[in-house]
Amino acid sequence: MQHAGELGPDDPRQVGRYRVLRRLGEGGQGVVYLATDEQDRQVALKLLRSTDPAALELLAREAAAARRVAPFCTAQVLDVVLDGRPAYVVSEYVPGPTLHQRVHTDGPLTGAALDRLAVSTATALMAIHSASLVHRDIKPPNVVLGPDGPRLLDFGIARDLSMSTGTFTAVSYGTPLYSAPERLAGRPYGAASDIFSWASTMAFAATGHPPFEGDDLGQVMYRIVHAEPNLVGVPEQLQRILRPCLAKDPAQRPVAQHLLGLLVGPGAAAAPTQRAVTEVIPGPGPTALVPAGPRGAAPTGQTAHQPPPAFVPPPFVPPPSGPPGSRPPGSGPPASGPPRAC
Repeated sequence: MQHAGELGPDDPRQVGRYRVLRRLGEGGQGVVYLATDEQDRQVALKLLRSTDPAALELLAREAAAARRVAPFCTAQVLDVVLDGRPAYVVSEYVPGPTLHQRVHTDGPLTGAALDRLAVSTATALMAIHSASLVHRDIKPPNVVLGPDGPRLLDFGIARDLSMSTGTFTAVSYGTPLYSAPERLAGRPYGAASDIFSWASTMAFAATGHPPFEGDDLGQVMYRIVHAEPNLVGVPEQLQRILRPCLAKDPAQRPVAQHLLGLLVGPGAAAAPTQRAVTEVIPGPGPTALVPAGPRGAAPTGQTAHQPPPAFVPPPFVPPPSGPPGSRPPGSGPPASGPPRAC
């Protein structure tokens, strides 16, 4: 595997109307390159591995939905070519280090820098959810610290909430270190799952490590589902905001709009939760989020339904002995050095 920056013998030099300059990274969906278009404008070009027609059709709809999001807070989708070989998606190139790289190089963010990151990414999340989208993979490598402020990247897996909700696992979508417990349990994801991942990412920004760690993937997943987050080192005021965002029950997490209110107005009233603001109206066809009526009643013209059952964590292999969040006996203190790659 070539490192970022290198073009190997199998890497293309030209894709459609784009000239490939160098690699930017590689993920589960494909390889991302820095390229230029005919106007010599730099773009990020992602070559897709999948050739499955159903997967490509879904991606086309998701890319179209992502264009509804305000461009100031994400890397804007510019071009989608799915009928070629290879298929690819082109988005705005945002220069700058990712949050993961920044913390790896210079250590955790503090003071105004941490505040700006939290407010900017919460604003982006509000814009995404206001467009009836969920991002599904918020994590430090997908936050770029651009010259005009932080942006959320990798909208190639953003999902339109108005589309039919298929079954997507944490293995194929999302990163376990920053995934919400309901996703690891195979339950439906939604805007509340993004809130959990956002809070985990902010904890990483403030401390240099995610709030749920372990010596292997199974232990990490257990702690996400069952243990309290480790927020030692997070400023107290930010801790008070992150804790409800990391609630095990997604219905108890605040919505993005009120999360932003808490960040910019510390004296604001308690934020409404996901359940207080929206109800999922099930039935044939796509699933949609609609405003909740008085005392949870369905809005005018909608058939009333019982709200979804509260989240119940699934059984799991018993954790190592010790208090929640502690490391296994004999493992010693947390390793020093750069944070783990996601």
